[in-house]
Amino acid sequence: MTRLRAIIVKEIFQLLRDPKSRIVLVLPPLIQLFIFTFATTLDVRNVDLAVLDRSSGVHSAELLQRIDGSPNFRKILYVRSSAELRRAIERQQVIAALVIEDGFDEKLTRHEPAQLGLILDGRRSNASQIVAGYVSRITAEMDAETVPQTLGGAQITNWFNPALDFVWFTIPALIVAIVSVSGLAITAQTVSREREMGTFDQLLVSPLRLHEILIGKIVPSFLVGGLNGALYWLVGQFVFGIPFAGSVFLFFISLFTYLLALIGVGLFVSSLSMTQQQSFLGNFIITNPLILLSGYASPIANMPPWLQTLTYINPARYFLVIVQGLFLKGMPAADVFHQLWPLALIAVTTLSVSAWLFRSRME
Repeated sequence: MTRLRAIIVKEIFQLLRDPKSRIVLVLPPLIQLFIFTFATTLDVRNVDLAVLDRSSGVHSAELLQRIDGSPNFRKILYVRSSAELRRAIERQQVIAALVIEDGFDEKLTRHEPAQLGLILDGRRSNASQIVAGYVSRITAEMDAETVPQTLGGAQITNWFNPALDFVWFTIPALIVAIVSVSGLAITAQTVSREREMGTFDQLLVSPLRLHEILIGKIVPSFLVGGLNGALYWLVGQFVFGIPFAGSVFLFFISLFTYLLALIGVGLFVSSLSMTQQQSFLGNFIITNPLILLSGYASPIANMPPWLQTLTYINPARYFLVIVQGLFLKGMPAADVFHQLWPLALIAVTTLSVSAWLFRSRME
């Protein structure tokens, strides 16, 4: 225990003294959390919409008032012809154009279905689909009030996120992403930093055993990652107001297991690298796919089958499900363990492989 305590204290002091390591500890990831929360939103706001109103009746005016009053729309550009509408989209003055045909008001007055035309800018495909959803929701609400006997006045209820606030989805996902970045970045520098500073040979001739050296390399990254994860967990609740509905114990058990999996990957990269620059590049190559294949940026179900299979070896995939489930819907223990055991298996595998590689490099 004396040797083990000495190597842990030495690694922590070395981590705090190294400017390259200090820069990724706590403050930069916290700044990233606040920036990415608002920068990575998929909400589309301040939408400019062109309108070609050929009906010019009471119902069309009411529809346009509802659109103009929506917080998602910034400006309505009224056009007088199809050619003018086309130019507005071509010049990217608007992202969509609404066409209200003749007879729109007459059909609604007779309680008959009336159709609208919506033209979208396909160059911004994701944003266009979201805008189409905004317009569809507004017209559906108007239809439910205008023709209640046809549509039944359906009531919409949003589970787990009643206000559809995208921050409620972003913060839990960012806990996964930023913990990944900081955890991998610190661990990936451990062995290569020793080689670059010329102290790796001193470890070889020291009385320390292999497992003691490995634990000494693992503990600082584990502590920093756990501190960051706990900090983001608190910020999500007390700064952004996201309710945490699940078990605190299960959250931290999952966080620590996830960190062990990341540390195994980072130690593998560090053992392969001879310089800190090589470690940085290796960390960069691994971090981006780790986050992209987690399901944060794009649902895994939307990926090609071969890529979906590849995500099963990605620890971020499982931790993302756990964090979002515990935050938003109070995921029960059985469901958490269903995601936790593959995460633990990955952690055991990555730590074992990195330990084997570390041993072979020392020999």
